[in-house]
Amino acid sequence: MDRFQGRTALITGASRGIGLAVARRLVSEGASVVITGRDEEALRAAVAELGEERAAGVAGRADDAEHRAAAIAHALERFGGLHHLVNNAGVNPAWGPLTELDPGVARKILEVNVLAALEWTRDALAAGNLRAVLNMASIAGTAASDNIGFYGVSKAGLINMTAQLAEELAPAVRVNALAPAVVKTRLSKALYEGREELVVRAYPLARLGVPEDVAGPAAFLLSEDAAWITGQTLKVDGGAGIRPVG
Repeated sequence: MDRFQGRTALITGASRGIGLAVARRLVSEGASVVITGRDEEALRAAVAELGEERAAGVAGRADDAEHRAAAIAHALERFGGLHHLVNNAGVNPAWGPLTELDPGVARKILEVNVLAALEWTRDALAAGNLRAVLNMASIAGTAASDNIGFYGVSKAGLINMTAQLAEELAPAVRVNALAPAVVKTRLSKALYEGREELVVRAYPLARLGVPEDVAGPAAFLLSEDAAWITGQTLKVDGGAGIRPVG
């Protein structure tokens, strides 16, 4: 397919994992991509995999204003536009109950997972030809979660912000979100490592997710195949949400 021929996407936090899988899928369908991340070496490896004629990397922190400006400017200068934005960058430096959460850590989670996504969207919108935004939320934002409670709070905020932005930016720009369950990435290892067989029992499809499971739905929501869809959060959860608790 060539659904993204002539289009440029900027994907934050895309040197590995879900972000890189989304970039790989969009490039396979004709897009040019600018990917960001904090690890410059990992970014170079990702760009080499994607192909330097269709991909570029800009290293920096998702919550840094100068980095945002540089990445968006690079998309415009290198590829001539910015049509799709994927707010994939996220952090979860906390583990344990909310009652023991350090307030500084909580602020950092909100700054990266929510406020930075808003700032990326506003800056991309100002670039002039934005068509679709995809926010990477989590099923942790839809219910209580052991030990990652404030991460879930941030993702709940991102889900609500998706609806708010969809209302404000329509009809010119569509804004949707994905809410994956446990996907096997470096960020989520603590949720399954050493007990994967037990964790998998919650999933009717009998396995945990892999980044490619998220890339397909991401490409759909960004494409014109989803031209009449905005403000939605799609669960990508291996069927976990259809089973009763207990």
